[in-house]
Amino acid sequence: MRILFIGTGDIGLPALTWLFNSGHEIAAVFTQPDKPAGRKMELLPSPIKQLALDRGIPVLQPVKMRAPDSVAQVQSFAADLIVVMAYGQILPNGVLEAARIGCINLHASILPRHRGAAPIQSAILAGDTETGVTVMYVDAGLDTGDILLIHRLPIHRHDTGGTLHDRLAAATPAALAEALRLLEAGAAPRIPQDNALGTYAKKLEREDGAIRWDRPCHEVCRHIRAMNPWPGAFTLLPDKDGAPRKLKIFAAAQNCRRSGPPGQVLRADSRGILVACGTGSLLLLDIQMEGKRRMPARDFLIGRPLPPGAIFGTAVPIE
Repeated sequence: MRILFIGTGDIGLPALTWLFNSGHEIAAVFTQPDKPAGRKMELLPSPIKQLALDRGIPVLQPVKMRAPDSVAQVQSFAADLIVVMAYGQILPNGVLEAARIGCINLHASILPRHRGAAPIQSAILAGDTETGVTVMYVDAGLDTGDILLIHRLPIHRHDTGGTLHDRLAAATPAALAEALRLLEAGAAPRIPQDNALGTYAKKLEREDGAIRWDRPCHEVCRHIRAMNPWPGAFTLLPDKDGAPRKLKIFAAAQNCRRSGPPGQVLRADSRGILVACGTGSLLLLDIQMEGKRRMPARDFLIGRPLPPGAIFGTAVPIE
């Protein structure tokens, strides 16, 4: 088949790599425009763009896919199929109808659960025990199209947003291979989604990493796992001068036996920093103070002792 790939996020790299090696013709890759990154804010290509250029495939980067000239570019390739993953823009009808067979999307959740931009983190936050890759036919809605197939995988107890992202990325080639086999054979099903079961996973912002210590310890623990590595779960730790500084938390363990006022330090020693939640408490294990390097909590305490009774999430000075 003659295929167009539309994507930006690095979760799509394994799928695109598989397509390059599958024997199908990859006519072109569409991805988002280069964005500034790093300390110097230099324009950098998306991982998808770099992979396509390395393979000698034409790359197009329209600012708005809805623009008439962008739609015309897609249509000019006369593709049999369009494959989409983590592109970051809603595709207009002119693009959805541009390929002979149609347009399919690989979405990192079990639809209709966790539609939207952050399905991986949302699955961890919700306490789901499994997730997967859904191959769906793209329609005008947000991840509302008919389902072609679902490849499921369990969410492990210690999965973070990062580890689950990588496991889902690795699962996409098998899901895509099966979908293309079914489409070529004319045997691909179309299973309508039950919209009554749909949930929405909004795009994450930096402030979504803020920890609410008044929540139960298991929910705070899931929040820390889901926000790792980005945007990073954080709380405020007041300096001696009263200025609040961000303390990122990358790993913690639940403790259901100890409790206290939410956010209060119950213990800080070689085992870590025990902080009270709405119910139960969390032992902070892996942290990073704003402007400092990431380190085990016990090492942090060597240079910054925390007395029991200190309160996270406030700007009250610690004596």
